[in-house]
Amino acid sequence: MIEKTRKEELKTGSLGEGRISNLTFINIVMIGVLVALFIVASLIVPNFFNINTVSNLIAQQAEIIIIGIGIAYLLISGYFDMSVGGIIAMAAVLCAYFSQENRGIEGLSSGLGMSYGVAAALTVLICSIIGLINAFLVVKMNIASVIATLATMALARGVALIVARGAQRNAGLPPEFKQIGQHTFFATINVAVLIMVILVIVALIIERKTVFGRRIFLIGANSEAARLSGIKVSREVSLLYIASSILAAITGIIMASKFNAGNAAFGTGYEFDALVVTVLGGTSIFGGFGSVTCVVVGAFILGILKTSVNMLGFQPDLQLVVSGVVIIIAILAQRYAINRRSG
Repeated sequence: MIEKTRKEELKTGSLGEGRISNLTFINIVMIGVLVALFIVASLIVPNFFNINTVSNLIAQQAEIIIIGIGIAYLLISGYFDMSVGGIIAMAAVLCAYFSQENRGIEGLSSGLGMSYGVAAALTVLICSIIGLINAFLVVKMNIASVIATLATMALARGVALIVARGAQRNAGLPPEFKQIGQHTFFATINVAVLIMVILVIVALIIERKTVFGRRIFLIGANSEAARLSGIKVSREVSLLYIASSILAAITGIIMASKFNAGNAAFGTGYEFDALVVTVLGGTSIFGGFGSVTCVVVGAFILGILKTSVNMLGFQPDLQLVVSGVVIIIAILAQRYAINRRSG
């Protein structure tokens, strides 16, 4: 009974009976920040509070939330994955290449002529190999996860550049190629948003209702204690890296569909954006603390911020400065709130 209680404390950051967990507290605080930011933006940004702007905001966060799920799980377990940006580019280019009409000639206008479903499935399968490489380097070779995954990011983007020949593949694509990214249900809400919602729900169920989800928190809290308690840490972390690569591949396929092209530049900087929104939402970079909910909240905070400064006419360089300052303030406020609560 004592051991069970201890596990729950590690997972939730509980500070005592009758009090909500630290994770729930942080979620409430950051949701409050999100609501406040939305209200402020609605008041000071012209035409912010309308259907098109809000639906655009939701649609624009789909990709970052999808890859953020994998990033969050790995952060909770105490590891990083910086390879996702390269995998996005690799997936986009490979899916386009596999789907392009086979014209029997060399060049960017000819591919393998596969059906779109087969092309997408094969793309995900190939991209999962990057996850296996990450797992091998980090788990088996004990290379620091940041260093190992930066290397595989370069590897994946290099493959994308080779296949795309430094440009993009957009000729001879089948009509169904653009359906995921361009077919809308309501305003600008598209299939990608539906995929994002499904993946978030599945991720939350895994996080909160499964043994695997509990193990992730225990590994992040103390990997050696988790190993001694019988958890196969290497296996669990390897599965997380493979899952992160698969999610990045799905994101790449979505982006290729949105632009109806496979471009080797897709996903540039997404590894950092995913890390920022995950930490901004409340997930700890030290492991053992966080949630997929943090990813969603952090993504919309960053999305509202970027949309607002853009609509207010700020220059791109000034947008970065404003965004950076607000993110720093939000993270400091988050740390202050949790320190006051712990004290």
